[in-house]
This record gives sequence, C-alpha cells and structure tokens, in this order.
Amino acid sequence: MANGEFSARKLMKDRKKWTKKDPREKRKIKVRNKKGLLKGAPQAKGIVLDKKGVTARQPNSGIRKCVRVQLIKNGKELTAFAPKDKAIKFIDAHDQVTVEGLGGRKGGAIGDLWGVRYKVVKVNGQSLEMLRKGKKEKSKR
Repeated sequence: MANGEFSARKLMKDRKKWTKKDPREKRKIKVRNKKGLLKGAPQAKGIVLDKKGVTARQPNSGIRKCVRVQLIKNGKELTAFAPKDKAIKFIDAHDQVTVEGLGGRKGGAIGDLWGVRYKVVKVNGQSLEMLRKGKKEKSKR
C-alpha cells in the first residue's frame, strides 16, 4: 500500500474499489431514478389526444378543462390542465403542446384536481397566454 507524499490518488482509488464491494455500501450507492413522466426535465412536448373535463374534489364543484397528451420523448400519456378562462378553445386534437409541472409539493397535484400534475404552456410553438389575450394567432401545422 502506498504511503508516500504523492500517493493520495492511489489511496482514493483503492478506497473507492473496496467501498463498492462492501454489501453495506451497495445499499447506499443507489442511482436515483428520475421521477415523474418528464424524467427530470422541466418541460416536454406532446401530441393532444383529446379534451376532457375533470371534476373538482369536495367541497369545490366545477369541471376543470384538461387535455390528454401523449409525450413524444417516451410515448407515455398524461393529463394536463389548461389554465385560465377560455384556454381550452385554443387547443385542438393533434396539436403539439408543451407541458410543464403544475408546481405541487413533490411534483404532485395541486388544489382540487385529482391526479393532474401538469399544465399546458404552449400550443404549436405559440404561448397559450398570448393566444388567450389575442396578441398572437395559432400557427397551422
């Protein structure tokens, strides 16, 4: 075993080798899986499959406008919320949308929405907020 003045690299390499073989250390060195359907990314693109209304949880009542989206990167389906008034009118089936997390605790749902963890941000490359305000028009694909 090296004990000289310049042996730090060798000592660190040896220590790393033996910790990997130690069964107690194996439990500690688990690679964290990226949680959620976006796999750690802040946003993802997807194709709208259909529009649907999600009923609010008790004690609230109402139908929250949501869309079913199939992600391009991994083919998984998710439900995304269309925020604010009349936003759902600018989203049609087969549109390409960008979704991001709603911002709930630990990436979970927010408020009275059951299982809805994502929101629509863009439709066909145009900001949904600009479309809603009438400052831009939706581009045709």
